Amino acid sequence: MTSTINPETLSGERIEELQQIAGDHMFMHAAQTNDWRGNLKIYVKGDGVWVETADGQRHLDAMAGLWYKSAGYGRTEIADAVYAQMTAIDSAPSGGSTLPQIELAGKVAELYPDHGARSFFVSGGSEAVETAVKMAKKYSILNGKAGAFKVISRRYSYHGGTAMAVSLGGNPAADPMGPLMPGAIHVTNWNSYRLPYAGDPVDVAIKCANEFEEVIKHQGADTVAAMIAEPISAAFGIQVPPAEYWQRLREIADRYNVVLIADEVITGFGRTGEWFAPTNWGVQADITSVAKAITSGYAPLGAAIATKKIADAFVGGPNETFKHLITFGGHPIAAAAALANLNIFERDDLVGNSKRMGAYLYEQLQSLYSHKIVGDVRGGLGLLAAVELVADRGSKTPFPAEAGLAKKLPKLLFDRNIVSFRAGDLISLCPPLSINKGEIDFIVAAIDSALDELESDLGI
Repeated sequence: MTSTINPETLSGERIEELQQIAGDHMFMHAAQTNDWRGNLKIYVKGDGVWVETADGQRHLDAMAGLWYKSAGYGRTEIADAVYAQMTAIDSAPSGGSTLPQIELAGKVAELYPDHGARSFFVSGGSEAVETAVKMAKKYSILNGKAGAFKVISRRYSYHGGTAMAVSLGGNPAADPMGPLMPGAIHVTNWNSYRLPYAGDPVDVAIKCANEFEEVIKHQGADTVAAMIAEPISAAFGIQVPPAEYWQRLREIADRYNVVLIADEVITGFGRTGEWFAPTNWGVQADITSVAKAITSGYAPLGAAIATKKIADAFVGGPNETFKHLITFGGHPIAAAAALANLNIFERDDLVGNSKRMGAYLYEQLQSLYSHKIVGDVRGGLGLLAAVELVADRGSKTPFPAEAGLAKKLPKLLFDRNIVSFRAGDLISLCPPLSINKGEIDFIVAAIDSALDELESDLGI
């Protein structure tokens, strides 16, 4: 795979000029300007799992952009598909559609466990979650639960950056924004390393799931529209639950006629070694929110995928209409990118590679337990893994903030040609699904070396 991009060779003076413009006029998402002003990394080229900076350095992107570059960089066939669509018709008049939008809806239904599914396309993950929640509320109203507005989610989850999405389990102390969405109720999240209750992990997982039922019983089933959870909580540290957890969520949703939403913005489209993560546990959600990997980040696109049962409730007259509109949702150019991307997934067996390489990555990461500061290694379900660092392995005591891991580790890894922008107490790993064993070995060796230097710096 090659890239046709021939980036301008940037001089040091030009790089400094660009950094100055960025420092004066840009917001970097979820970042403090003082942390990157003057040293912003400017990337000019990508190929496979590798990216190149403006000064010619080559690095392996261990985070797949922002959890999304699943097909890898430099896929010129996606660029060709976008160009062809843009030059044919870039968008349709209101009330009409285009070929890639229609074909993508059919393709998603083909890949989704329920082949009768219907997709509502949006522009990204936060919109996908907003759409899923609104759809669940309207579905509940159409099915005789006129007072159903409550949504149960898990503490410390991440479902997006919009105000409603932040209400769904986000940490108010870390992201204060005033009153949460009315009806947002939070329960205990699953944590495999620090079990929230004493006992066997499977029993504890079921107990955590049962909290959803207790809320429903306490609030009244007729007031609860939906339950939402990430199959694997990335924001909470790559927490992989036992199968019984999601199986129990499905049972509870069925018993009380509550819509089960799987937030698969990160896990959807192959990240866990299956097209959709709950398939690993024999579970089908009612609505699935997706984004990121549907285009591998080549264009902004997301979707709320509804099973036929949910979607059929909106077929009828004006009262049944889902009156929801996103101007650029499912843009034809993004849909064309998604179709080309999913064709690459199937042609190159990226979902199968995720399963195989995910198992290999998890196996190789076990060697890092040789470091005293490695408390836990999580993963084993596709290419989504984490290494958690602790000050004391026996007590699982985290490092204090003043240890500065969040600033030290990204630099230590970058110096070893690894991009891992969120490394700190937790080294999250989410490489492109096209990665091979040699590239995984490169990641693990770099982490091993970086931890050697970190332990020396910490006097361990």
